[in-house]
Amino acid sequence: MGKITGFIEFHRAKQLYRPVAERVRDWKKVMRPFPEDELKKQGARCMDCGIPFCHQGCPLGNIIPDWNDLVYRGQWQEAIDRLHATNNFPEFTGTLCPAPCEGACVLGINDDPVTIKAIELAIIDRAFQEGWIKPEPPKVLTGKKIAVVGSGPAGLAGAQQLRRAGHEVTVFERDDRPGGLLRYGIPEFKMEKKVLDRRLEQLKAEGVTFKSNAHIGVNMPVEELRKNFDAVLLAGGACAPRDLPVPGRELNGVCFAMEYLAQSNHRCEGDVIPAERETTANGKHVIIIGGGDTGADCLGTANRQRAKSVHQLEIMPRPPEIRSSDNPWPQWPFIYRTASAHEEGVERLYSVSSKRFIDDGAGRVKALELVKVEMVREHGRSIINEIPGSSFTIPCDLALLSMGFTGPERLGMLEILGVKFTDRGNVWRDENWMTSIPGVFTAGDMQHGQSLIVWAIAEGRSAARGIDKYLTGASDLPSPL
Repeated sequence: MGKITGFIEFHRAKQLYRPVAERVRDWKKVMRPFPEDELKKQGARCMDCGIPFCHQGCPLGNIIPDWNDLVYRGQWQEAIDRLHATNNFPEFTGTLCPAPCEGACVLGINDDPVTIKAIELAIIDRAFQEGWIKPEPPKVLTGKKIAVVGSGPAGLAGAQQLRRAGHEVTVFERDDRPGGLLRYGIPEFKMEKKVLDRRLEQLKAEGVTFKSNAHIGVNMPVEELRKNFDAVLLAGGACAPRDLPVPGRELNGVCFAMEYLAQSNHRCEGDVIPAERETTANGKHVIIIGGGDTGADCLGTANRQRAKSVHQLEIMPRPPEIRSSDNPWPQWPFIYRTASAHEEGVERLYSVSSKRFIDDGAGRVKALELVKVEMVREHGRSIINEIPGSSFTIPCDLALLSMGFTGPERLGMLEILGVKFTDRGNVWRDENWMTSIPGVFTAGDMQHGQSLIVWAIAEGRSAARGIDKYLTGASDLPSPL
């Protein structure tokens, strides 16, 4: 694969970004394209390993060594064909996925792994530039009608697969534009919405119908789906945010991260936010509670809104720079990571816990009281203890709660349908991706719980096969899971 001695001759190259001083002044994509010559070298680093563990790391089953080799040889059109064989939307995963495939790369045993994610993105960008991405409408129609609820990555992947199998597919989205969290959860600087829109245009050209402002169970009866469609795919995500039940939570200026990000994305779409509902970081001391990707998205957004200061808090200890002895390859490496947003200005605090939000006397937050914590092992379990006398406060005009999600929203559609739930609070499904309600299927975070985009696409593809088989008795659609 690639150049036999490539992994010896060439070092891993980092993703290129626009200068910080330039990119924080706009909402354009922060990444810069890799030069083609450098990409070929990176593809050449892919080893002829006996067992490509990158396959295990990727839920989609992407045939990574093949397209690494094709990029090294300059065979770009063959590379996109190989990539699309397993992934409907490599421009999404190549931009947003944390790349578990790289964590599983065999080269990572004693060296830096192959830059799989950058190569993937370069392939799909080249394919769009060359005009190789064309609509693929079905040649034969089945006459079966399917409703997909939710237009995030799981819903879109399922819709495209089902349409290409010849079914009539309608996607229902409760927001005013399709895309789900790809539209309103991911900041413009991380993925420009023209990237999403061009793929939506492809789906529309293939015959997928989109209906926005259609909140099933709220402004559209659930019974309509059951009556008018032969099957339903629930792909509404895990949208119930994890709250922070501490004193002062009710103060103005304390809100969920996704509310803040959605509003910012609406502005980037050109929408006007009423003054009484506007939430901005401009001129404020901002605290982001949660150290994950959503927190980093809030950080980049706050800096572009000209925040006075930004702190990002994490209750866990600071991860090590390299793998610890109890985190061996090919496990996902739990190491200290710096997103592009962190380079733009932030103070990151680890091993701290929020105690209370402090009132300014007029109903707004003015500070946050914190306490330092330590992780200890007791009876074989890790527990977090507060350190006595370690409390302190930091200024806070805007607090963004970015602590993940607890599962799907139950009120409305799921409650009316009466679906069964798992012990973890997600929608239950069988081995064919069907819920406890015959003809109603589920995929993505709604049944998996909060997870990665690559899992969402893989599950959308897998659920599509289950639906196709349910409707026709057999299916030729691939199923990665």
